[in-house]
Amino acid sequence: MNKGNTNFQSNARIDLETTLTQKGQVTIPLPIRRALKLKPRDRVVFELEGDTVRIKPFSSRLLAGFGAVKPHRRPEDFSRVRAQFEKAVAEEVTKRK
Repeated sequence: MNKGNTNFQSNARIDLETTLTQKGQVTIPLPIRRALKLKPRDRVVFELEGDTVRIKPFSSRLLAGFGAVKPHRRPEDFSRVRAQFEKAVAEEVTKRK
């Protein structure tokens, strides 16, 4: 395995090898993790084209927006939020009758 330079350009070709475990798992070599800015618990996507696999960081528009809405108070009182929601729905339903 190549353990040389760990600062790769995004368009540079990197050939590293790792071992497949009995569970089908592999360790992504550190230079690759650094180049892709992967941290523990990050999700990745595998793309298969012929006999070539491409690995990319997983990006989700939903997850990208996580935490964008600030709660009114911390910790959020979900029982109170639920009660407010149910009251609003009940008022909406009674207006339709």
